[in-house]
Parts: sequence; C-alpha cells; structure tokens
Amino acid sequence: MEILSGCLEYHKLLTIVVDAFYVRDGRLCLRADYSLFEVICYLATFQLEELGFQLFRDVVRSQPVHKVCQFLRFLFNPLNLGSWIKDEWSLVYETSHVKENWIDPLMRWQPEIQELIDQLQGELTSQLSPPKSKAKVTEPRELSLTTPRPRAIPVPEPVPQVAKTRPVPRSTYQAPKEQRLLEMTKRYNRWKAEELLLQANFEELRCAVPRSRGEPQLQDSKKKPRLRLPPRILKAQKLTFYTPNDNAPVKLNTAAILREGALYQRQVEKELQRVDRLVDGAGDFSEFLEWQRRMQAKDREEQLAAGEVRRLRGKLSHEEAVLARQQVAREKRRTAELKKEETAELMQRCAERRLQEEKSTKELVEQVMETQKNVRVAQTELRKGRRRIAQEVTEENRELLQRSAEAAKEEQRRRCTLVSQLRALEFQPTRRGKLVDLTQIPGHGLEGEMSVVELRERLALLKETRRRQEEERRDQIIQGKRAKSQELRDTVEQVALCRAAMGRSAALRWEEKKARWAAAGAPSQDERVLELQRRIQEKAAERRARAAPGHVPAPRAVRPKQRTPAWAAGAWLRTGWLSEDHAVCCGSRERMGKPVGRGGAVHCQGMDV
Repeated sequence: MEILSGCLEYHKLLTIVVDAFYVRDGRLCLRADYSLFEVICYLATFQLEELGFQLFRDVVRSQPVHKVCQFLRFLFNPLNLGSWIKDEWSLVYETSHVKENWIDPLMRWQPEIQELIDQLQGELTSQLSPPKSKAKVTEPRELSLTTPRPRAIPVPEPVPQVAKTRPVPRSTYQAPKEQRLLEMTKRYNRWKAEELLLQANFEELRCAVPRSRGEPQLQDSKKKPRLRLPPRILKAQKLTFYTPNDNAPVKLNTAAILREGALYQRQVEKELQRVDRLVDGAGDFSEFLEWQRRMQAKDREEQLAAGEVRRLRGKLSHEEAVLARQQVAREKRRTAELKKEETAELMQRCAERRLQEEKSTKELVEQVMETQKNVRVAQTELRKGRRRIAQEVTEENRELLQRSAEAAKEEQRRRCTLVSQLRALEFQPTRRGKLVDLTQIPGHGLEGEMSVVELRERLALLKETRRRQEEERRDQIIQGKRAKSQELRDTVEQVALCRAAMGRSAALRWEEKKARWAAAGAPSQDERVLELQRRIQEKAAERRARAAPGHVPAPRAVRPKQRTPAWAAGAWLRTGWLSEDHAVCCGSRERMGKPVGRGGAVHCQGMDV
C-alpha cells in the first residue's frame, strides 16, 4: 500500500521518466510493462535509502532481466540525470529540492547500480536458451458411460385429408379488354399527332411566303425592269377538329351524380334569388355588360396595335444588330492581326524558357542518382534491425501460444465434467402423463373463473347472438341501398332536365357572339406602327448600301394584307418571325372563331403579316 500511494503521489515525475524511456530506448518494450517501470523508478528514486541496496537488488532480480537492465541503464545515465530529467522535474517542484533530495542521491548510487547492471548483462549473455521440449500429445480416452435404453417408436398419426383447392381463374393473369382497347387508342392518337406535327414542321414556312408583284421601273435607270414571277404557294392542309358525340351515353358514378345535382340545385337557387331581387326593384347589369364589351373590344384593338409595334421594334433591332455586327467584324480583324504578332513573340520566349528548363532538369537528375546510392545503404541497415525485432516478437508469441494451450486443456476438462453431469440427469425417471377433468374449476381465486365445458357453452351462445346481429345489420344495409338508389334516379332525372336547359342557353349565347364578331371591323393603323415601318425601310436600305455599294436597291412592293391563321402564328413564333404576344393574340382569336365544316380552318381577323 505504501508503494501504491507513493506511485500515485509522484505520478507526474514517474510519468516523465517512463514516457521518455519508451520514446528513446524502449521502443520495442510492451505497453503492458508500463506499471513495472513506474514501480522500479519509484523504488530507485524515493525508497533506495530505506530499502538498502541488497533488498533493491533482490527485487530487481525477481523481474525479467532484459527489461529491468535496459530501464536501469537509461535511468542512472549521468547525462540524463544532469540534463533533461532535472529540468523536467524542476518544472513540477523547486530546483533546489529536486537537486538535493533526488538527483544527488541517484548520482551517489550510480556506481553500485552500474555494477548491478553489468552483472545482469553478463547473466543475460551467458544464459543459454533451454532445449525445446516437444509438447506431449494428448491421448483421448473413451468415457465409460452406461449404454442408454433404445427409445420407443412413436405411433404415426393419420395424414389429414386436405380439401382440393379451386384453380386460379385465367382472368387473374390477363389484362381486361377495356384496358387493351384504351392502349390501342392511345397509340393510334399519338401516332396521328406525331404525323401532324412532322408535316406542320416540314411545311410551316411555305404558307408564309408573300406574293411578290412586279417592281415598278426606275426613272434614272436605263435598264428595263425585270418582273419576278410569283412564287408557288402551297395550300395549307386543313385542320380537323374533333366533334364529340353528345348523344353517346356516359355512365356516372354516385359521387358524380350527386355532385352535379348539387351544382344545378345551387344554380337554380341563385337564379330564384336574382328574380326575387329584380321583383323587389334591384337594378340590371345589361348596361354595365354592354360597356364592358365595348371596353374589351377597345382593349383588344390596343393589344393588337401594341403587338404590331413590338414586332416592328424587333425587326428594327435586327437591322441595327446587322449593322453592329459588320462594325464588330472589322474590329475583330484588326485585333486578330495584333494577336498574331503577340503570339509570335510569346512562342520565341517559350522556346528560350524550354531550353533553360531542360538544363535544370538534367542537373536535378544527377542529384537524384547520387541520393539513391545513399538510400540503398540505409535500407540495408534497416533490414537488419527489422530481422532482429522479428526474432524477439517470435519468441514472445511462442510463450503466449504455450499459455493459451494450457488454458484450452483446462477448459476441455471442465466441459467434460459438465457433460457427464448432464447425461446423468437425463436418465432420472420423470412423470410424463397428467389427467385433466374438463368439468372441474381450476380454483385459482380469480373473478369469473369457470370450467372448460362451461366456457364452450358460453362461446356457442355468443356465436349465435352475433349471427342474429349480422342478419339484422344486413337487412338494414339492403333497405338503405334501395332508398339511396331511388334518390339517385331522381337526381339523374333532375340533372338531365338542367343539362337540356343549359344547352339551350349556351346555343343562344353562341348565336349572340357570332353576331358581334360579324359586326366587328378590322383595327385601324397606329401612328407608331407607321413610324416604325418607315425607320425599318431606312435601316434596310442603309444595310444593303454597305453590303453592295455599287448596287442601287429597287423600292419594295407593298405587301397585300393577309389573314394570319393561328397555326401559322405558332410556326412563326418557333422560328423567331413573330413575337409571343402576337401569337397569343392569334391563339385567342382561334378559340373565338368557328371551324368551317369538318376540317375548316380558323382565321384571325385584322392581322397584317
């Protein structure tokens, strides 16, 4: 206990010495011997005067010789005691206290300890390794156990007859007919749409080529004017619209029927409320609606004019961009000539730098070859040290294997003892059968305790009660379904009447819209549009003059106003000829137009191309 308390008290000082030993001389020592070195350091530093040299020598000889000899040589080295050990201990305690009480006594005992180290070293070198005795092979002996009696053959139980299962119907592994028809319809519609899209992309610009007329003869020109033949314009393919068959029966589920019936019921209630308000003297919205239609028509005209302005501004920007690109091309040509001159100078500098790098590389290769020669010598010394370490590790492993073999033998003996005890317990007689009376109450003192027979009777009564409750519930469900089906039939009849009334009102509204569209005229030209057209003509003339200075362009013929169909607007939007707002306007007119016949085309009125 005194040694343990002393080691704990001076733990910091002991840790400094032992850690330094592991770093410097004890690299091959095991960490398991850390506590051994701490105790030896404590005894040599603080208890050597009290124990005496004779007792200390006996303690040292009782431990592994090579480990203790190596540690004592490191601890009592005068160079270590007078330099770093003294400095490190002075950081924890006073320097004078360290020198007087610990360092000086260690220096006085140094000659005796050195003699002890020499003796231990001599014993270590003179000690011969004992001859290795061959391990005795374990000879197993058969256990003398009583032969067990043969077990009785159990009576086989009858094989239960399992009822024949019904085969799986074929419809489980086959898709329904309706699903196959839907897939075929989807594939056909997709193929048809892809064909229409391919044909529209192939012929999207043919219908947009304007009809060119004969150019008028110039007064200053002496040559006769040449008339251009009008290009061949292909007739666009007529668009086909799907006309739904309103007479086809549509099967609705219960939720759809109730939802539609509630919708029509709310509409009828709103209409009745409106009639009541009119009877009470409320105003009508006819004047407001008329004013709203006029404002909407005016807004549409302004939108068309604004779209034309945006289109012309885009065209004007295009002309200006062409002029700017010509200017940029000239600047780039001048810049390219300057870059070529700079590149030639850089190539010359790179060639000079490459020569210098080759010279420095050769010098570096020579230095590396000299370094490799020194590395081979160091590798040879390192291999010798590793072989020595491997031999020491092999000896330690051999000792550990011997200990593990002894532990395994002890464990085997213990298991054999347990097996013999368990087999003896198996042959003790036990009572296997037990008589049970199903009419007897167990008598555990629990509430509601009963015998097995009474429990079976109660379960039978409970099953009968549940069966009667299920029959009553089934009758209630059937009556509820009948009432619900009658309510659905009434709702369907009401929905049919409301649909007919809504169809008639929609037809009247459609006739009114057609009359309004027929009365609407083409939008008037805006001043901004005329001004932009004039500027575009000027920019185009300037660009042609820069491109061909000797050619005098002829004045452009006035294009006839054409009606732009919505599908052509979509094609021009994809190719960049038409702005997005212009195409949206055409699309809205298409939705408002009426198809002519089965495949009639929809025109957008009042649009100039």
